Amino acid sequence: MTDNSKVNLPYFDHLLSSLDDEDEQIKKSFGRHVHWGYWAKPEAAVLTVDDFAEAAEQLTYQVCQAAGVANQQRILDVGCGFGGTLAYLNENFHDMQLLGLNLDDRQLARAREQVIPAASNQLQFLQGDACKLPFPEQSFDILLAVECIFHFPDRQQFFQEANRVLKPGGVLALSDFVPSSLWAPLTRIKWPEPLSIGFYGKCNVQYTVSKYRQLADATGFQVEIERDITRNTLPTYSYLKRLAGKSRVARSPAAAVETLTLEIISRLRLMSYQILTFSKRK
Repeated sequence: MTDNSKVNLPYFDHLLSSLDDEDEQIKKSFGRHVHWGYWAKPEAAVLTVDDFAEAAEQLTYQVCQAAGVANQQRILDVGCGFGGTLAYLNENFHDMQLLGLNLDDRQLARAREQVIPAASNQLQFLQGDACKLPFPEQSFDILLAVECIFHFPDRQQFFQEANRVLKPGGVLALSDFVPSSLWAPLTRIKWPEPLSIGFYGKCNVQYTVSKYRQLADATGFQVEIERDITRNTLPTYSYLKRLAGKSRVARSPAAAVETLTLEIISRLRLMSYQILTFSKRK
């Protein structure tokens, strides 16, 4: 068993405990995907468990579409969680080589149980560090990082590693919470260590769109897509508030405070939810 001492994500501790307890609300909401939802028509969101589960699937679809996923590709999903993104790819594409990477063996164990490769696909889940990818150069057509990059200790090192393992012209696609230029200075405040790790773990949300452009240029990538989908994700907050009355995970005071803060700054347009794609220069 790999040492998980580097993994400090309290919300996953709560999720895994609730899944062990057969909490059906949590299982349907976050047992496959562990990220925000996407609604094409957010005003029509009905905020049932099934509605949110479909919205979470739709967010995965939006990121994969932005990446240009097609049949017969080799794809790495970094920070793969419970394997939801690879499950979607496995169910909708053929002749794929799909790999999921995560630091946390507990998440990988659930992913291996849940996602069984289709007849024409190859599928593997590996323990490893996003900033030290355990793969040779030019191994992948696409690298995905769905709502997880803010947990990585060094974005520049991750981008360098992504460039190294992608084939020429390969694509890095990610989704992230991106601060506005007005809010960005506040994200750089250094809190004492006990306060810097909240319910969602230690999160670096300091990268503005402009800073991502600079990072791409410095690491051999070209920006392809910058898509603000904040409006489409906002019903997530209303759903989480509903869930709080039904699940002990969502009732956590830390979860409530951090989620409400993110909702307020998102609705004020101080923080956006972005899908970003970058192609490796040939």
